[in-house]
Amino acid sequence: MITAVIPYNKTNLKDTISNFNSNNLITRIFILGDEKIESDISGCELIKTDKIFSSDTLKKISEKLTTEYLIFLTDDSLIEFNQFGSERFASLAESTPAGILYSDYIEKNSGIRLHPVIEYQTGSIRDDFNFGPLLFFRAEAVKKHLQSNYNFAGLYDLRLNISTDYEIIRIPEFLYNSTKRNSKKSGEKLFEYVNPQNSDKQLEMEAAASEYLKKIGAYLKPGIKEIDLESIPFNIEASIIIPVKNRVNTIKDAVESALRQETKFAFNIIVVDNHSNDGTTEILKDYSSKNPGIIHIVPGRKDLGIGGCWNEAINHPLCGRFSVQLDSDDLYMENTLQIIVEKFKEEKCAAVIGSYKLTDFNQNEIPPGIINHKEWTESNGRNNALRINGFGAPRAFYTPLLREIKIPNVSYGEDYAVCLEISRKYKIGRIFEPVYICRRWEGNSDASLSIEKDNINNFYKDKIRTLEILARKKLNKEVE
Repeated sequence: MITAVIPYNKTNLKDTISNFNSNNLITRIFILGDEKIESDISGCELIKTDKIFSSDTLKKISEKLTTEYLIFLTDDSLIEFNQFGSERFASLAESTPAGILYSDYIEKNSGIRLHPVIEYQTGSIRDDFNFGPLLFFRAEAVKKHLQSNYNFAGLYDLRLNISTDYEIIRIPEFLYNSTKRNSKKSGEKLFEYVNPQNSDKQLEMEAAASEYLKKIGAYLKPGIKEIDLESIPFNIEASIIIPVKNRVNTIKDAVESALRQETKFAFNIIVVDNHSNDGTTEILKDYSSKNPGIIHIVPGRKDLGIGGCWNEAINHPLCGRFSVQLDSDDLYMENTLQIIVEKFKEEKCAAVIGSYKLTDFNQNEIPPGIINHKEWTESNGRNNALRINGFGAPRAFYTPLLREIKIPNVSYGEDYAVCLEISRKYKIGRIFEPVYICRRWEGNSDASLSIEKDNINNFYKDKIRTLEILARKKLNKEVE
């Protein structure tokens, strides 16, 4: 019933082959590699390739497929099915309209750790969606949707196309064990898409995502609205918005970097103190008592996330024409505010997003260094934004539009949701030189997340994408 495809690796290959050979449902095994490895793969068939996710490799596999189903391992993990795990995959493939199935799994790297994955949805368009290391395909779906020619984005393109007329189904059961060595650090994975060394791969991923959006009617053609930035009078040109809760170790640095800004216009600093109890409140009271340009807000509500704190700030009567982000862990560089406001005026855009330098707590630069999101293009940036996990920092907004849109009252993804919605109709200006210092340390809200918390965050961002795709499809139908 099943053909298995395994990328070559010296560490785990023989054990995975042994496990698959002892499985009654797996009738053929292909190894992806070059001719040098033939002596290591006795009893298996070699498919020569140096690009395991390319369209060419997938076509070679498809040509040899004679079984109903295909297991494709996406990395060099040692895989062993749990009790009747392969039978469960096959049974559900038989009884459902699934083109792809995937399941929760158990990590056995150092000890045993359950690794649940999340449900696939329309908004799971990002190319780093975690299916786990084992994908179970319906062979018919593979053969039907291998139409493109990518060196790097073949597998990504295939699953996007399969999703247009088959179901992609998660099985919420731990059907196999995975033992992986030499895995990438989380920081490397997080910033992989902005690494210049990956530019060829990212351009292919963008092309595949754009073609998919066209197929489902969610692609936005070039063409945006300009903003009349002077239509509403403001006494304050810009407000630096700092939401904070319990950042006694960093809030002084953030506020000081804001106070050091030299501008040709009036600005203030609005700090929304979300009921801190570690001494942060006392620090802010002292600052605001000595400097009338600092507005210290303690919300009446106690149910606010970061987005809710932003709503408090932008609806304050002293909020300026432009609302500019400063996280309580981070710092402005010299002239950050002036550069951002000039970009608004120059391009008449609804939002401006800068670039930042990644550092440790003491401002020593750490890899990958400068994050400038140069993958953004004026013609296709708002489509490609659905594929990647963020827009960048710092983020700044035309306040009247932000008041109209409202920010989701959550503490993760709220900025991404707003930027997607704005980009649907309006221009987003980009600053590709660093104007911001993002400090990563053990106190960050995204430091050392559990699998469960990471899943919650990723599911929410996928849901934001789902809602945005639906909105864009509706918008396209209205303008037809």
